[in-house]
Parts: sequence; C-alpha cells; structure tokens
Amino acid sequence: MERGGRRVSGGMLPLLALHAFNEYYRLPWKPPVTAALLATNTLIYIRPAILDSLLPPIDQVWFNPHLILKQRDLKRLFLSAFYHVGESHLVYNMMSLLWKGIQLETSMGSTEFASMVVALVGMSQGITLLLAKSLLLIFDYDRPYYFESAVGFSGVLFAMKVILNSHSENYTNVYGFIVPARYAAWAELILIQMFVPGVSFLGHLGGILAGILYLKLKTGYSGSNPLTMFIRGVTGALRWPSRFVRYLFRRQRISGRGTVGRTHTRGTLPSTWRCQACTFDNSGWLNMCEMCGTNRSGNELPSDSGVISLEELRRRRVERFG
Repeated sequence: MERGGRRVSGGMLPLLALHAFNEYYRLPWKPPVTAALLATNTLIYIRPAILDSLLPPIDQVWFNPHLILKQRDLKRLFLSAFYHVGESHLVYNMMSLLWKGIQLETSMGSTEFASMVVALVGMSQGITLLLAKSLLLIFDYDRPYYFESAVGFSGVLFAMKVILNSHSENYTNVYGFIVPARYAAWAELILIQMFVPGVSFLGHLGGILAGILYLKLKTGYSGSNPLTMFIRGVTGALRWPSRFVRYLFRRQRISGRGTVGRTHTRGTLPSTWRCQACTFDNSGWLNMCEMCGTNRSGNELPSDSGVISLEELRRRRVERFG
C-alpha cells in the first residue's frame, strides 16, 4: 500500500529484516556489500520522506527496450534493476540476494564482490536489451519483448546463481525437481516461466547469459580487474580521513616521567632507562625505579629500609598496566 507517495509495509518487510538480522548475527564476519544492496533495494521500495523527492517514480525507470533506444534513456537501463513492483516481489528477491550474496562475498571478498555486482548489472541489462532488439530485427517479434516493461533485481540474481554453482558437482532442489546445481539457473528459468505469470523471460535469460559471460571473461583475463582496482582505490580514499583522525587522536599511555610497556629501541631517547624488575621506563635523572624502587644497575629490590613486598610490586604493576 502507498501513503503520500511512500509505501507502508504489509507485514513481509519486518520478516525480511528479522531474517537478515538472524543471518548476520550468526556470521563471524558481516558482508558489508550484501547488506548495502539489501538496504538500497528496500529503501528505494519504501521511499522514505528524505529520499522521496530524490528518487524518480517507477514509471520513469521501467526497463523498456523501445524507450531506452528511442530516448537513449540510460536511467531506465540501470535504475530499473533496483525497483520492485510489490512487497512480495522485493522480499523474494532480497531473500535470494541474502543467501547468494553472503556466500559469494565471503568467498570473493567485498571489493571483488562489489565489482562483480556492478559488472553483472550492466551486463545483464545490456544483454536483455540486445536480445529484445535482435528478436525485433530477425523475427519482427516485437510485441511481447521489445515493448515489455520490467523492473527488479532478479536478472542479477540469476547471474549470481550461475557463478555460485559454476563448479558445483552437487544436485539441488528447484521447485521440487532435483537437478545438477550447475544447471539450476536454467531449470528455474523454465519453471518460473511456466508457473509464474507476468515474469520477464528475457530479463532472466539475460541474467543467465551475463553470468556465463562473466565467468568466461574472468577465466580468460589473467590481469588485475580494473573495476576492482577502481573500487579498492575509492574505498581506500574514503577510509583515509578516518585513519588520519585516528592517527591524530592516538594517545600513548604515559605515567610520571616514563612510559609503560613499550619496547626500548634505538629510536628512544637516551635520557630514559628501563627497570629490570617491573619494565618501567624511568627518567635518566633517577638512579632508583620510580615504580618499584629497584636500583638502576641491578634487578634486586632495595634493603629492608625501603623494601616493598612482591605482592605490593605485583599490585603496583597491575595498577600501572591496567
């Protein structure tokens, strides 16, 4: 349902949020790119007040081959992948993204996974556009596909499925049918088209072909991925201010005229000496450890006149290091 241009959840979005929280809670490492994709798709669907004026309405981003080529509207080519027509459409796709994204990002790393997603969005949408135009030119079969309007992240998800199962020797269940995992995307393409009305056949087929093309390019190119290097450079630049601030506010633990627990190297000032009993760095002007009273030249405690017990020394060291 919609209210003032913004959608209100019908009950499935809280279940998606709970499922995503449970999945991430049990993971020792939380894949950030997958979480960002989930949040992006969900926020675009909900259209909160702060984003409502910035996001174009769905009728301006439908993936329509005729309008894309006629108006050269690249906005439709790329943004349509992140829009969804209903809550069930969004939740189904995001559940699939959560499962596939966690596995791929954990195995590939966030930077490589992010570059793959960017490539798959462009490749799946571009291949779908080429397929629609080819059907029009070769078969003059323009009604079902060339003027078809579609949105959703499912094309990228089909490509992810191809990549995820590319080297699998296992079998998987696709809507009740047991098929080899490497052919699961093809089986799902056919079964969805048979039993789910209104889905974009070319969009899903374009995603499968994009996954196959990505694997071919990946195996045939031995150099560094330029897109991966670009994303790594951008993330490094974004992290630089926080690293600089942490460096500025980094504090050394200082006590009295010396520091505790630092290694004495050639770079340290010659005006300090380290106590052999408690490892406290004392000023060079002192001949007795300020912490425990041990002589500078030896590691024995002073005589009974100023002696401290081992328990007292332990207490002082714990207090100092703690």
